[in-house]
Amino acid sequence: MLDNMEVDTLWYTRCPMPTASGIAIELGWLKDEFAPDGIDVRSLSESTSREVRESHFDHSLANSFREGGNTPPIWSRSRGADTRLIGATWVDQYQAVVALPASGIRSSSDLAGRRIGVSRHVNDQIDFMRGKSLRAVLTALELAGLTSADVELVDLPEAETYLGDVAAPSGTLWPAHLQQAILRAETFALIRGEVDAISVNGSGGAALDALLGAVQVADFGRHHDRDVRISNGTPMAFTASGELVRERPDLVRRYVETVRRAAAWARDNRSRALQIIARELGDAEEWVEIAYGEDLFTSLKPSLSTVVVDALENQKDFLLRHGFIEHNFDVGEWAAPELYD
Repeated sequence: MLDNMEVDTLWYTRCPMPTASGIAIELGWLKDEFAPDGIDVRSLSESTSREVRESHFDHSLANSFREGGNTPPIWSRSRGADTRLIGATWVDQYQAVVALPASGIRSSSDLAGRRIGVSRHVNDQIDFMRGKSLRAVLTALELAGLTSADVELVDLPEAETYLGDVAAPSGTLWPAHLQQAILRAETFALIRGEVDAISVNGSGGAALDALLGAVQVADFGRHHDRDVRISNGTPMAFTASGELVRERPDLVRRYVETVRRAAAWARDNRSRALQIIARELGDAEEWVEIAYGEDLFTSLKPSLSTVVVDALENQKDFLLRHGFIEHNFDVGEWAAPELYD
């Protein structure tokens, strides 16, 4: 029943992406919302237990919320994790496959017969960066009428783990230096000439392009076909522990409403919101503006619209088709629209 489950702590985590959760956290709204109930709201990153912090990927911690890239929550759900999809946001971002000018590659069709780097992170539960890179590469090839058989996909092993080794009181699992470190394998392989092209995305990708003087071989982050723009970060998934949704939907509704209120605040306070988002991403505000554009501030409100649910189904099918998940499931059944009644 509604009040049978006592809750004294709600846990949250979010990816280094533009999220209304990050804004609500920075403004202190989530803590303020639940403080009168004697409920503490804490970040996974505060914990000294790596097992607790790993819940960012496997969503194993009870009474927790996650907003960010969709691959880990799809992966954990496919493995039987007791979670519910409580929302999603469609935030368009810069996505491209790039090459160095000396390569002579100027368009997707020029990728035929070339080597394209795809990272392989060897020390993480789910290699969502590889999934992101692979989808970007295959999309670029498809836009030129090519397939993976027309190129050489080069594995680029990376030992750097996404998860920090120590607790981070700042609340983010990814300090700026770590966000740069996880791009190391692809970046140096391109510079050394071991590959001819790599995929980039977001504000970090835009900054890397400037550093390298890279040629945008395929730029599809704002392609007219929505399906072309689907990736790990588009749409982002907002999930919660299944037991919490079942037993304390009152708390989940309040959490969701607070996050949605933060999204509305971002729309009306763009300068301050930009500062918060840039800090979350570990990038300069200029790169955030370049990568996400003006639509960013009107795109942060989570929902369970048909558009985002169908896009997550599309992404789930991609991950299943390419072996990132082993078991199929219905995204529509995973969703919890009753929270919006």
